[in-house]
Amino acid sequence: MKGKISVACLVLVCIAIIGGATATYMYLKSGATTEMADHTAHKVGKKKKKILYWRAPMDPTYISDKPGKSPMGMDLIPVYEGEEEEAGIVKIDPRVVQSIGVRTEKVKKMSLKKNIRTVGRVDYDEKRLYHIHTKIEGWIEKLYVDYTGQLVKKDEMLLEIYSPQLVAAQEEYLLAKKYSREIKLEGIKDLDLLELSRRRLELWDVPPHQIEELDKTGTIMRTLHIHSPVKGIVVEKPVREGMFVKPGTKLYTIADLSTIWVYVDIYEYELPWIKTGDVAELTLTSQPGKVYRGKVSFIYPFMDPKTRTNKVRLEFSNPGFELKPDMYADVTIKASIRKESIVVPKEAVIRSGERNVVILSLGEGRFMAKEITLGVEGGEWYEVKEGLKEGDTVVVSAQFLIDSESRLKEAIGKMSGMHSH
Repeated sequence: MKGKISVACLVLVCIAIIGGATATYMYLKSGATTEMADHTAHKVGKKKKKILYWRAPMDPTYISDKPGKSPMGMDLIPVYEGEEEEAGIVKIDPRVVQSIGVRTEKVKKMSLKKNIRTVGRVDYDEKRLYHIHTKIEGWIEKLYVDYTGQLVKKDEMLLEIYSPQLVAAQEEYLLAKKYSREIKLEGIKDLDLLELSRRRLELWDVPPHQIEELDKTGTIMRTLHIHSPVKGIVVEKPVREGMFVKPGTKLYTIADLSTIWVYVDIYEYELPWIKTGDVAELTLTSQPGKVYRGKVSFIYPFMDPKTRTNKVRLEFSNPGFELKPDMYADVTIKASIRKESIVVPKEAVIRSGERNVVILSLGEGRFMAKEITLGVEGGEWYEVKEGLKEGDTVVVSAQFLIDSESRLKEAIGKMSGMHSH
């Protein structure tokens, strides 16, 4: 009895094994058939599509219009209609983009500003330098301002000159005055001789107070008074008492220091920023914390061939005469581009030396390298003259990781486009 049961069990086990194997075989056969059917359908579907071109599997920029081998010796693969990708666009899994910390920023329009720092040299305002001369010849009889560097006030007397010409002119004036009075008494028409004589004294720069004194007292003055036309500092004083001078002889040079000029040297790449009227600030090491404010008054139309810099003149008010000629000062020019420009962060620009490139983010993990034309640099921004528009999104960090992940380096290096073979 026991032997019969064992045989029956053995038969049942064998039937189960054979049934399972048969089921497995049928399942695998069904799956393989389905996979094969799908593959066959895919091939049939591709056969219905048009082959656009052939490309290298390891270099998507290498394409050909016929089958063959790539430069690496691999078989070219066909690209069918509808499978082509937009030129220059590289796709990266959005999860990878997030994991490598890609940051983007919008391209915007704004006015750029830049602080240009340089060293300036204080100098005289050329328009406020006065050379004192006399229009008659004579001898210096008395010097009232007798040393260089002396501060003089406007209309302050500088010196006295004895001149025989001046004495003769005064005699003529007194005679004309006497004659004018006599002809008026006799009823004869006035010939204006007095006015002509007075005019002659004025043309010789005889001061009004001396003419009035001559007219009032009738006493001939021995010397001509020379007065300062402005408040300032005596810069030059070549004359001495007793010296004989002629018209054109320089007596004094007086500088009005209420306004001074400061010269600075600007490098060529900074010139596009500088415009007349820009605000300038000046500080001195001798007066820490004090800031003088002026403006750019002139940009010279030539460059220094030795230093390759352009001289720019600044103008500052100096009421207390604290700024002295030949001082050196630290200068900051607050320059700005007046018009609004398309700008991009400096960190977004990849500069290869031959071209400037940014990585555009197109969304959904798609990126594209774009060549741009840069303008001026202002702080943390570059002006973009061509290649971008307001609202574009550019990558400002992890560009090198994107480059490593998706071989953007090759794409940027071959931005001229795909080339046919």
